Amino acid sequence: MVFAITPSLAEQYGAIAYSPSSGARGYAYDYPSRRQAEQRALQECRANGRGCQIAVWYVGACGAVAAGSNGWGSAWGNSRQAAESRALRQCSQYTNNCSVRTWSCTSR
Repeated sequence: MVFAITPSLAEQYGAIAYSPSSGARGYAYDYPSRRQAEQRALQECRANGRGCQIAVWYVGACGAVAAGSNGWGSAWGNSRQAAESRALRQCSQYTNNCSVRTWSCTSR
């Protein structure tokens, strides 16, 4: 008997890249490794602007980035709502008028 090894959906990685200076963003989800997800998110972000960096990465979950007048925050959570709420809370520690700029979730 032969068994195939397949990654579970919980092992699907995602990442969000963000540029505080240009506002550019990119995301990736359902990648088999953190590295691949981060590379794709950076590639997408850099196609839209300069100064991109990885804001958050996650496994079998969701990520979000929130930005305001003078700062930003990012977070992951088990749902889109949880990730957005945490990102807004983090952003609010640095600035005001925070709003969610982007989010993504793995398929789980």
